[in-house]
Amino acid sequence: MAARRPRRTAARRRHAARLKAALSGGVLLPALLVLYWSTLWPYVLGALAATTLAATAFWLRRTDRVLRRGDRQWRAHDRISAGRRTLPEIDAMSGEEFEEHVAHLLRRDGCTDVRRVGRSGDHGVDVMARLPDGRLLITQCKRYAPSRRIAERDMRDLLGARTHTRADVAVFVTTAGFSGPSLAYAQQNGLIAVHRDYLGTWNNGATLEALGRVNGAGQGDRRHRRRWKHTYGP
Repeated sequence: MAARRPRRTAARRRHAARLKAALSGGVLLPALLVLYWSTLWPYVLGALAATTLAATAFWLRRTDRVLRRGDRQWRAHDRISAGRRTLPEIDAMSGEEFEEHVAHLLRRDGCTDVRRVGRSGDHGVDVMARLPDGRLLITQCKRYAPSRRIAERDMRDLLGARTHTRADVAVFVTTAGFSGPSLAYAQQNGLIAVHRDYLGTWNNGATLEALGRVNGAGQGDRRHRRRWKHTYGP
């Protein structure tokens, strides 16, 4: 027991020394701050101000990005909703109203210089526009009864109009369908055929670029058309 007492005494001394140093530091630091406050306070306030400004700038930038993203989403949804029509509503349009509706869909998809040109001597072109990449697009619009079919000669006229206008892209949009030969002619000659089913899809938010990738496919058989009519109207 006598041999352990010096160890306890030494440990107590070290503990007391550390406590004394801590107390001295705790007293010395405030004393130094008080003594040199007139010199230090501009730096302290500057550091606080810089930290506050940085935090505020970060918060404002983050808030701005969130608001901009929400605004873009709202505008995109609004553009789609503004142009959305049911197929029966489109069927009730006049020929000129249908052309205007197609022009609106082109603007919604980012086309520029969109204009109706349907008149005598237009070579069958109803709407012209510039695609977002600058290419010239021509469109022929036919608002027919759903039971009608676009004949191959109509697609030949569109090909002739593309050649005459030197357009890069030619699109045939109809509320009806296409005959087998007319679809084959369109696919062989790079014409985009937008039949009734695809018109409904385009009208509901799909892009013309996406429709061009499948180009007229998917009119379906009689069973498919009956289901479409039951779901979306005539």
